Amino acid sequence: MLLVGCWNPFAPTEGVLEGGVSLTLTQQRNPDEVLQNFRYAYIYRDSLVYSELFDTSFIFIYYDADIGGTGGYGYWGRDTELRTTGRLFRVFDNFTLVWNATIAEDSLGVNEYSLTKTFDLSIGGNYFFSGNAVFDFISDPEGTWRITRWEDESFF
Repeated sequence: MLLVGCWNPFAPTEGVLEGGVSLTLTQQRNPDEVLQNFRYAYIYRDSLVYSELFDTSFIFIYYDADIGGTGGYGYWGRDTELRTTGRLFRVFDNFTLVWNATIAEDSLGVNEYSLTKTFDLSIGGNYFFSGNAVFDFISDPEGTWRITRWEDESFF
């Protein structure tokens, strides 16, 4: 038996999704490619791809209506983000994530960038979220970009 190439039957497919949108993995050479991999990780529930999106200094910021009785902001780091999202990927079978408009973008320096995108997220077909996501990115010496900060501005 002659093998011309390797094929992994367990790997998620790449190519065209509904609506004719192409979704392939990137090398994260700019913030847009990081967000493409972010979407890929959610749609295919790929925790390994997801783990490559975040810098070691990563922080996630979110609003919690229960903090202090009147609401406030909470946060967590990279390890909690990966653990939380990994659990989410195991519990639900279907994710739809759409990045919509870019509201703001700003170069913070030679290797740093900030970007605000609107999004729509469906989890399991039963839970729907939309809002803004504010991301800060940093590039390492090899030119790979990663997320250092993500502030969730979901609309409830």
